[in-house]
Amino acid sequence: MAQSPLAAPRFLRTFAVWWLVWTGLQVAFLYWIGINWRIALADSLLFNFFTALACIFLCFVMQFYLPRRERYGYILCISMLLSTLVVFNGKMILSSMYSDEADYLSLLKNSFPIRWGFTFLLIVCMCVVCVLWYSFRDQQEMESRKSAVEALNREAELFALRRQLQPHFLFNSLNSISALVGTRPEEARNMIQQLSDFLRGTINKDDNPKVSLSEELRQLELYLAIEQVRFGHRLRTEISTDVHCRELILPALILQPLVENAIKFGLYDVTENVLITVRSTCQDGQLVITVENPFDETTVRSQAGTGFGLASVKRRLYLLYARNDLVTTSSSNNIFTATVKIPQMLSERFGS
Repeated sequence: MAQSPLAAPRFLRTFAVWWLVWTGLQVAFLYWIGINWRIALADSLLFNFFTALACIFLCFVMQFYLPRRERYGYILCISMLLSTLVVFNGKMILSSMYSDEADYLSLLKNSFPIRWGFTFLLIVCMCVVCVLWYSFRDQQEMESRKSAVEALNREAELFALRRQLQPHFLFNSLNSISALVGTRPEEARNMIQQLSDFLRGTINKDDNPKVSLSEELRQLELYLAIEQVRFGHRLRTEISTDVHCRELILPALILQPLVENAIKFGLYDVTENVLITVRSTCQDGQLVITVENPFDETTVRSQAGTGFGLASVKRRLYLLYARNDLVTTSSSNNIFTATVKIPQMLSERFGS
């Protein structure tokens, strides 16, 4: 239920000012045509008091029942009825108060249609204001509910995207641990510990959707340590970060799918040792991260270039920033490069 306009101090002040102005003008007019100023004041106050009561009554009624377009005729009928009641009751009361004032009684009788017309216009104007007010408030509430639903849907999709990143990585890690148990039990134990630390970090990130770059890199190092056990000397990584960028923020766990994509389309298609490079820089108020990996251009899979990892990153960044240009890819000289830009806002600086 929308709030009544009379509950808004600014609207109430405006209403009161216009009521006083209109009452004063009516007093001045009656006095100008020869009515005693006391009678003129009583006439104006009484009729405008009843008119104000009618407007307030309509305002509160429309708070609970707002006619739609096809029923606006109801407003006109109610306005006509209230106008009749206002003028009739005002005339009856003033006639009894000033029964010995023949000139005023004649004016009171002859001015009935004019008084009714002005009263009707004032009440209709109040109805129009109320319709606009309540319609605008209803629209605001509808937009607010729509935004809340969209936010919930967006959060649900983001949560689902984060959860989708873990299963296949977890299965690969468990398979590697299973293979190491018999031949290299010590490495298997280390890998279990690293996997435990990594998964604990991903669970903690659910309560904090954005983290600093330094914290994200620590989580990435846990992931790379696990992959290092899986692939051994074939996998080499190089991480470089501008010192001025370490406290910039980015969505949690955004680097892991990028690097996982680089490993998938790098190591799986290349027989030699592979270097995965991760670079972070600050450019034009954005955190720019590039991930590079070699690929064999003769294979179909490497030419496809992107898997679930990049697709999920693109979708997450679109949901968070409503932009489709934050993830770009390129390939040159058998090097595939994925570039991600994270917009930075002053209010979002980590720790602020």
